[in-house]
Amino acid sequence: MAEINLCWKIIYYRSHRGEEPVYDFIESLNPTAQAKISNTFDLLSQFGTRVGLPHVKKVTGTDLWELRILGGDNIRIFYIPVCDRKFLLLHAFIKKTRKTDKKELKVALSRLSELRKINH
Repeated sequence: MAEINLCWKIIYYRSHRGEEPVYDFIESLNPTAQAKISNTFDLLSQFGTRVGLPHVKKVTGTDLWELRILGGDNIRIFYIPVCDRKFLLLHAFIKKTRKTDKKELKVALSRLSELRKINH
């Protein structure tokens, strides 16, 4: 019997200039933070939309989801599920206060809006 790969694929938002800001953000972090992100990506890839708290949280009032890398770094990555079992990472940042800064949310929503304009 053939093995069926049901894993989700993680893809990065790419700007019209070819930049991948989430990838660049992750590359700028220390190796420990990168390892935590990689472990969380593994969970997301393996369990897809079934991953729940504390790793994933729906952003109320939007189409966005928040990937939560917990610990001293408090890294957040906004993403959306897209067709063909893919997650599109839109924006990443270090959360510095209890409440997510509105400007971080605006960046992700702006990128999502840009993609929707291109695809329609």
